[in-house]
Amino acid sequence: MAHTEIVVLGLGYVGCVTAACFARLGYSVTGVDRDELKVNAVLAARAPFFEPGLEELIQKGVAAGRLKASVDAAAALAQADFAFICVGTPSQANGSQSLEQLERICQQLRPVLSKRGKPLVVVVRSTVFPGTAEEVVMPALGAAPGQAAVVSNPEFLREGSAVKDFLEPSLVVVGGADAGAVARTSALYGPLGVPVCQVSLRAAEMIKYACNAFHAVKIAFANEVGALSTRFDVDPQEVMATLCRDEKLNISPAYLKPGFAFGGSCLPKDLRALNFRASRLDLELPLLRSALSSNQAHLDRAIHAILALPAQKLGVVGLAFKENTDDVRESPVVALLESLIGKGRQVRVHDPHIRMDSIYGANRNFVESSIPHIGKLLDSSLEGLLGWADHLVIAQKQGPEAMRKIGESRLPVTDLVNRVTG
Repeated sequence: MAHTEIVVLGLGYVGCVTAACFARLGYSVTGVDRDELKVNAVLAARAPFFEPGLEELIQKGVAAGRLKASVDAAAALAQADFAFICVGTPSQANGSQSLEQLERICQQLRPVLSKRGKPLVVVVRSTVFPGTAEEVVMPALGAAPGQAAVVSNPEFLREGSAVKDFLEPSLVVVGGADAGAVARTSALYGPLGVPVCQVSLRAAEMIKYACNAFHAVKIAFANEVGALSTRFDVDPQEVMATLCRDEKLNISPAYLKPGFAFGGSCLPKDLRALNFRASRLDLELPLLRSALSSNQAHLDRAIHAILALPAQKLGVVGLAFKENTDDVRESPVVALLESLIGKGRQVRVHDPHIRMDSIYGANRNFVESSIPHIGKLLDSSLEGLLGWADHLVIAQKQGPEAMRKIGESRLPVTDLVNRVTG
């Protein structure tokens, strides 16, 4: 292994674990902190705080000469290849995050960069808002081209299992605009034998927030289902354990792709029913109650975005609530059409599975009550829609052949399924 010098700036929870684990992987690591108690603890081969397995790693790293600690950032950074910023970004009174420690570290780095004989990869490991590296770190460093490259490498360490989480990671993310710096940072994790997700700088920053938000939502969801199950005299553990058995739809990537609002005959109806029954039981379920309003807000964003288009003739591809069905009950596309028509937009729709003379029952009743003149809007062929429209709105997944025709039409497209405009 080529000799690699890593400096970890901040010996708090994340920094100390990061330093000890990188030393465990064979790198030469210096932990820097202005708190002499933390520095002295590491120098004495002790952990500054309790974390299973951490003190043993520190002892081995110090004994092998691979782990050091210092209060002198400039001296430690003189020959470093990487500087990992691991400082806290605590909440402010208004809920925002404080970047005071991050900015202080950058100010310490700035004068060091001009005196170095080789470039430095500055790795932001702290949890920061998307754009922080570009808007705060880079300007604060003031580095000349070639002096420093900034990447984001968010941590996914849980207290109580942080050492295990580092050495046996479920996810490693490195993001940046400098491909070389991203590759070199990713290579540090090579001894772990795990894939590294290389993404854009802002995506790396956002991924950490997305993960934590998802964890919080999962806990809140399980607790609300548990509370409602208990009121129904149902074992909540049995319910959630069985739910988790489904690894195709429930515990899986299914539904975890940003797109259009949900609809159909099941999800809205069942959410309304659960919330109604909870209210009768005087049970507060804020997460489940907010799902429908969240869905409506997402639909409203799409409607406003389409209303802002300069197009005169809007061709909408897809009418059913999802692909490969002719079911339009509570389809978000119906609500979209109602809004566009209400605002005086010219609209036509094509759905390969929908013919007014072949839908019946509740499905037909919903269409006729929501948009009585739907028959006049439907275009039986995609080619006819492409020839009429001056802008396309894709509201439903389409097959390869349809997408080929849409591409060949060269019409501008707003893809609500994949949330892109082109």
